[in-house]
Amino acid sequence: MTAINPIVSIIMGSDSDLPVMQAAAEILKQFGIAFELTIVSAHRTPLRMMEYAGKAKERGFKVIIAGAGGAAHLPGMVASLTTLPVIGVPIKSSNSIDGWDSVLSILQMPNGIPVATVALNAAKNAGILAASIIGTFDHDVSQALKVYKQQLQSEVLQKAGKLQQDWPNGFDA
Repeated sequence: MTAINPIVSIIMGSDSDLPVMQAAAEILKQFGIAFELTIVSAHRTPLRMMEYAGKAKERGFKVIIAGAGGAAHLPGMVASLTTLPVIGVPIKSSNSIDGWDSVLSILQMPNGIPVATVALNAAKNAGILAASIIGTFDHDVSQALKVYKQQLQSEVLQKAGKLQQDWPNGFDA
């Protein structure tokens, strides 16, 4: 899926990653940020990956979100080919070791090739982080993030109030 003038690229190594990566797309949609969503495999389509990453900036992207499971080379390889910020989403896949291989592959990048890394399967957080980056130069996105965080705060305060109503004296043993 490609939006008109996308500024965030969401890539994944396989279509099996889509159920996780969809959360990044949904939160970007909520913030009104145009994005592209596609498959770019570091291992099965290395030339496509090189071309995609190499042209990402000239295509107008500001941030790349890259999700990968197993060996999870996609985020780091893309980061090595572009000057854009890359946010890595480790994915617990069918061939992973409880996701730890993916987390460590993305997290343990060598000096000089940073990849911002979110928690296992946390594509929503990757989308929020991308929005935060975009919000540094886009006032509307910055405001949308402010409202979003205020809503989170309101939800927690409502839950705390309900808990206080249900348990006014705490737990008496």
